Amino acid sequence: MAGTEYYTDLAQRATFDEDAFEELYEYFFPRVYNFIFARLKNSADADDVTSITLLKMNENLESYDPAKAAFSTWLFRIANNALIDHTRRADKNNETEWDEFLAPAAPDSQEPERQLMTSETSRELLQALDKLNERERRIVELRYWGKQDTRAIAGILEMKEGNVRTTLHRALGKLKNILGEL
Repeated sequence: MAGTEYYTDLAQRATFDEDAFEELYEYFFPRVYNFIFARLKNSADADDVTSITLLKMNENLESYDPAKAAFSTWLFRIANNALIDHTRRADKNNETEWDEFLAPAAPDSQEPERQLMTSETSRELLQALDKLNERERRIVELRYWGKQDTRAIAGILEMKEGNVRTTLHRALGKLKNILGEL
């Protein structure tokens, strides 16, 4: 797996190299999508917000400054802002589509009982996440769905790294307690 510096260099090359842009896109698309989907729990909305994020990435790639932040931090800040914009516009009464979080179909080899247990566990996790406050939820989503480290999360959410670690630790403790109650 390539490191932060690799993707920073790749981002700089992507402004003029189509292969570099494609590699950047292929690597970050699932991470951005998972981060957004974890928050919205709706594949159509997640597709839209991910598309907006990656379009803004493409449009602003030349203005990316590696001296200010790692590329992933810069990109997830765009994703976070697109998510905030979408959430502000969204109808507050839309019902969450929990079932979309689950795989549409299990492989033939997977037993129905196991699929049901996985489905129930995922549903419980999403319900528990909804009980966290906004900051805690964002940090958990960036860490586990966005696959960002605490330094990147601090940059994305404009927090101190120590605060991110503390909030993440407390949020995971809360999740453990909430899941124990379900």
